[in-house]
Amino acid sequence: MSRRVYVAGTADTKGEELVHIRDLIRADGVEAIIADLATLPHDGVADISAREIAGHHPGGADAVFTGDRGSAVSAMTEAFRRFLAGRDDVAGAIGIGGSGGTALVAPAFRALPIGIPKLIVSTVASGQVAGYVGPSDIAMMYSVTDIAGLNRISRAVLANAAHAMAGMVRHRPERGEDGLAKPAVGLTMFGVTTPCVNAVTERLAAQYDCLVFHATGTGGQSMEKLADSGLLAAVVDLTTTEVCDWLMGGIFPCTDDRFSAIARSRVPYVGSCGALDMVNFGAPESVPDRYAGRQFYHHNPQVTLMRTTAEENTRIGRWIGERLNLCEGEVRFLMPAGGVSLLDALGQPFHDPEADAALFEALERTVKQTPRRRLLRVPHAINDVKFADAVVEQLEDSVRSASHGR
Repeated sequence: MSRRVYVAGTADTKGEELVHIRDLIRADGVEAIIADLATLPHDGVADISAREIAGHHPGGADAVFTGDRGSAVSAMTEAFRRFLAGRDDVAGAIGIGGSGGTALVAPAFRALPIGIPKLIVSTVASGQVAGYVGPSDIAMMYSVTDIAGLNRISRAVLANAAHAMAGMVRHRPERGEDGLAKPAVGLTMFGVTTPCVNAVTERLAAQYDCLVFHATGTGGQSMEKLADSGLLAAVVDLTTTEVCDWLMGGIFPCTDDRFSAIARSRVPYVGSCGALDMVNFGAPESVPDRYAGRQFYHHNPQVTLMRTTAEENTRIGRWIGERLNLCEGEVRFLMPAGGVSLLDALGQPFHDPEADAALFEALERTVKQTPRRRLLRVPHAINDVKFADAVVEQLEDSVRSASHGR
């Protein structure tokens, strides 16, 4: 089956625009087809009917065409996500819509592997789009005018989008091209773990393409999206601080799915406790009242850091440990006894051996160690070069063990 671009939208209200995009992509020498996501009967043009797509819903097409707009759109969103994820001919995906149409296509686009071109032309693209893009590589293009027929503005914007999609598909790099020959390893980093991650990447650069992700919630999700997509040979997850914000209400939280990609993919994994000494908030006035009287560090006018307590670290260690227990691949989790961040080192504001000990003890009580799943206490601070050496040693061991099928 030849690869093609899926042009997605509601053909009952956006049929003219969908045809315009499809035909421009075809004129650029790339096959394209319209996937109709309408939830009402119509006479519009589509290459793949709304009923065919709706049939991919677990409840069948009748679960989509309910006559109630809210439930119908929600069900079509799920049906399209399942439909697109099950295709093996997707060269790219382009969608159009307002807020509703954007919400309809975005989950399916996010489910596609990183690297497959994805573009949404939307009336909401100039605002807050994190909820649509998430950890994926979706490109958002603002429609300027509403997507309500073809005019001098919409023709230009949609043409740009169509030609951009065709160009991305035609010029997508292939594995083995310059820069892609080395296997990729994903690493998580924060400012307070930068020395460690830099030292590790220096040691790995000759062998791996090192992809560093800022641990700001979306960063961790993006790294795990790559693991799910089969694009990482290993993960060096040294900065798991997003868990603090998830559990304590900070501004850079992970989701409840954190570490699940490691379990699903069984990718060799080396993790650590980087920046588990802090919860991130915005300006001082943004800190919830329930945390009055806690220990804070004002990183900058927009970021306030709160030191985690021994009780909170016990909860964090248990939460991480329970998720590591679901990982059946090669897992090494290193605990830096000398401090988990620059601020937690000896003589620094967040230095608290008791709180760190609570974290390590909770991990040791929770994690069910096996030959493949190991916890290691390292007698150095996380940013000590000797800790970086230990990380690289454990990564080499986990990759070697995985290749031998141990």
